Amino acid sequence: MSTISIIGAGSMAAAIGGRIARAGHTVEVVSRDPAKAQALADQLAAGATTGTYGTAPAGDIVILAVPYTSAAAVVADYGDALGGKVIIDITNPAAPDLSGLVIPHGSSGAQEIAKGLPAGARVVKAFNTIFGHVLAKGGHLDAFIAADDAEAKAHVTTFLESLGLRPFDVGGLRMAQTLEALGLMMIGLAKHGAGTWNFAMKVDIG
Repeated sequence: MSTISIIGAGSMAAAIGGRIARAGHTVEVVSRDPAKAQALADQLAAGATTGTYGTAPAGDIVILAVPYTSAAAVVADYGDALGGKVIIDITNPAAPDLSGLVIPHGSSGAQEIAKGLPAGARVVKAFNTIFGHVLAKGGHLDAFIAADDAEAKAHVTTFLESLGLRPFDVGGLRMAQTLEALGLMMIGLAKHGAGTWNFAMKVDIG
C-alpha cells in the first residue's frame, strides 16, 4: 500500500480519508490549520500522519479536498512542491445560490486548477459526484474520472479500485465540466426530486 496525501480537513477530507485508511493506505493530512489536520489524523487513526502546509506532500497522489473558492490559492501556496504529483480535484464550482457553475465558458474547475500547477503535475477529476456521507458508509459505489494524462488516469483508477469503488473513465479533462454539472444536478435532486441526500449515481450496464 502507499501514502495518499489529502490537503484539507473538512467533511469530504474525512470521508475520503476514512475510506483510504480502511483500505490499508497511509493517510497524510495537511491543512493551513495544523490543529485541524492533527484532529483529523487522530480521528482516522490507522497510522495517519500530518504534513506541513506548503511543502512537498508525502504521497504521489494528492487529493485537493478544499472548496473550489480556495483551490487556486492553495495551489499557489504550494507552487513547485506539487511538481510530479497526481492531483485529484474533488471540487464542485457551484454558485452559492446553486444557479450554475462559476467557471469561464468552455472550461471547468479542474482545468482552471490545472492552469496554476507546476510542470509535471497532472490533474484527475474524481469524487465530486459522491456525497461525503454516502462515501463514508462504505459500499461499492461508482466513481467517475476525467483526465488528459493516461498514466495518471490509470494510477487513480487502481487507487479507486483499492477503495472498493468502481471507476468509470468519462474522457479527457474537458469532461470535468460535465462531471461538475452532474455534481450540481445531484445537489438539486437531493433538495427537490429525491428529497434525500442518501443516494449515489450508478451505471447499469445491461
